[in-house]
Amino acid sequence: MAGIGGRATMTPGYDAIVLGAGAAGLFCAALAGQRGRRVLLIERADAPGKKILISGGGRCNFTNIHTAPDRYLSANPHFAKSALSRYTARDFIDLVDRHGIAWHEKTLGQLFCDGSAKQIVAMLRDEGAKGGVDLALGRQIADIAHADGRFRVTHGGRTDAAPALVIATGGPSIPKMGATGFAYDLARQFGLKVVEPRPALVPLTLGGEDVLFRDLSGVAADVVARCGKTEFREAALFTHRGLSGPAILQISSYWRHGDEIGIDFLPERAGGWLPAAKRAHPRGTVRALLRDALPDRLAATLAERLGADGDLDNLPDRVLSAAERQLADWRFRPNGTEGFAKAEVTIGGIATAGLSSKTMEAKTVPGLYAIGEAVDVTGWLGGYNFQWAWASGWAAAQAL
Repeated sequence: MAGIGGRATMTPGYDAIVLGAGAAGLFCAALAGQRGRRVLLIERADAPGKKILISGGGRCNFTNIHTAPDRYLSANPHFAKSALSRYTARDFIDLVDRHGIAWHEKTLGQLFCDGSAKQIVAMLRDEGAKGGVDLALGRQIADIAHADGRFRVTHGGRTDAAPALVIATGGPSIPKMGATGFAYDLARQFGLKVVEPRPALVPLTLGGEDVLFRDLSGVAADVVARCGKTEFREAALFTHRGLSGPAILQISSYWRHGDEIGIDFLPERAGGWLPAAKRAHPRGTVRALLRDALPDRLAATLAERLGADGDLDNLPDRVLSAAERQLADWRFRPNGTEGFAKAEVTIGGIATAGLSSKTMEAKTVPGLYAIGEAVDVTGWLGGYNFQWAWASGWAAAQAL
């Protein structure tokens, strides 16, 4: 750690202590340091930005050009508006460009590094160095206390103090990367409420009659996935446990235990296409028609489950219309998710009701801030959660 030894001493000279060197913590600390604040950034892992490094298949989907508040879930859907409007995707792209990092748009506004996610971590570390941030790695936090307007953090055999403390330790998603619910415990210690956390952007598991679809493991198709009034058109992937792929990960954030999800396997087809196909090709079959639009194994399974066997001219229009309706809204009732181990992010977290939407500061504990995934703000798949990390980190840094 730059400028800090290993003796059990107390250094009162910091303006802010940031807990967690993930996306939000690295960015917040760097910006605050560049504003002239003396910042200590504490991370319990042996390196910063570990979740950044594995994101986007190692290329980091660092933002989304379509970022807007309606693409975030929260108990207060308006909370994210202030930060997102004041630090935009364009602002972060400009930073990336200044560091000479080449990038591309993959699909649906998702921006990735041409090279490696390591470039984003290196950029954030460079920005932190510009701000003179002290980075303490491999530090377990033993105690946090608050008295006389100062937060005292005991870590690695030493205690450091500052008038501001930033919670940027994320949520419990991907525990193999060291993720825990530490942020929630700390929030409760200071009297802040926590919205019950649950896995988000996570594969769904199937049981009961739906278990037969597990035999399609590895098969993917472009679909529309629905839950309630929310729908996403992207790829769905059958797995040995159930359903995954971008469309399913997206809809999982809206799914609750007991809910059904609907899948439109043929979103390009207009109503009445099956009876029309019967008139055009009376000796054709439903299976053959499905094979024209879907992978063979999926087409065969759907045709079998529909029970619409034989030539089309032997099937009444009402049977074909019923099959068409089912294909457009095939119902699955997931029995669960693959949990935090496979969740990309967490829904829920530190309740926004206790935070300022402008500064991310706790309303009842002056000097305490919460940013990033630790807060009850969760974005869609595709760079939205990184943009929340940047925007919330920026908002807090302006107030430190």
